[in-house]
Amino acid sequence: MAGFGDPHLETVDAAGLRLGIVGSRWHHELVDHMIERAKAAAEACGVQEVVVARVAGSVELPIVAQALSRRCDAVVALGVVIKGETDHFKYVNDAVTSGLTRVSLDEETPVGHGVLTVQSLGQARDRAGLADSVEDKGWQATVAVLDAALAIREIAKP
Repeated sequence: MAGFGDPHLETVDAAGLRLGIVGSRWHHELVDHMIERAKAAAEACGVQEVVVARVAGSVELPIVAQALSRRCDAVVALGVVIKGETDHFKYVNDAVTSGLTRVSLDEETPVGHGVLTVQSLGQARDRAGLADSVEDKGWQATVAVLDAALAIREIAKP
């Protein structure tokens, strides 16, 4: 993690927005916590409705994010991909990032990328928003995507 350039978005006023959260089941103990942190961020931002969906792995996140984007003002995708000994890590990360970006642009709905792409379980734990984590990607990705939805709403005003 770079540790510099963080916009330090604690909360935004997202009252009236509907948020979709999709999380993978791989590394569920971390993703479960990230989902709870995303829900807490949504509540802190005044979101009144949160829809949560789960999928098997990170590759499935974009298609469910797309379905959520058709019902929600913003979507956050959460997962953990840890590098192993093969190139599978690269293909999964490329597919997830491209898919989430495509959904966001095609559906004109912001999709937050909260998928941890790390070298080790320790790095994932450092970013999962646990009591001893240095980062909280569930919270951060949620606030960032709500901020983007608000920016789109502002731009759309006549």
